[in-house]
Amino acid sequence: MEIFGDLQRVLLLALGVAALALEMYALVDALRYPKEAYPAAGKLTKAGWVGILAVATAVGVVTVGYVMGFGVLGVVAAGVYLADVRPALRAISPRRRGRRGASGSGPYGSW
Repeated sequence: MEIFGDLQRVLLLALGVAALALEMYALVDALRYPKEAYPAAGKLTKAGWVGILAVATAVGVVTVGYVMGFGVLGVVAAGVYLADVRPALRAISPRRRGRRGASGSGPYGSW
């Protein structure tokens, strides 16, 4: 039965690392947008979201091996940012849409 316990610990650690990576990705992404983009998208200010995601990342660091419980709050915060705020920011920030530019046109006109 000790093998089962070890497997559980490894799985919880892997989930904790994945949750921490998600939280860090959301934090770095939030830092990349200008502060004016947040109110323009109808969302909380940049300072608010960066603060929330910084706390979420700190919680993720502390609870990396224990995803359940308090660590879920950080995952929820990062998930809300990535599912709701990030798409709204990308919609109003044409430079963040991709390498081809905002219009999707080629060098000689639209495709």
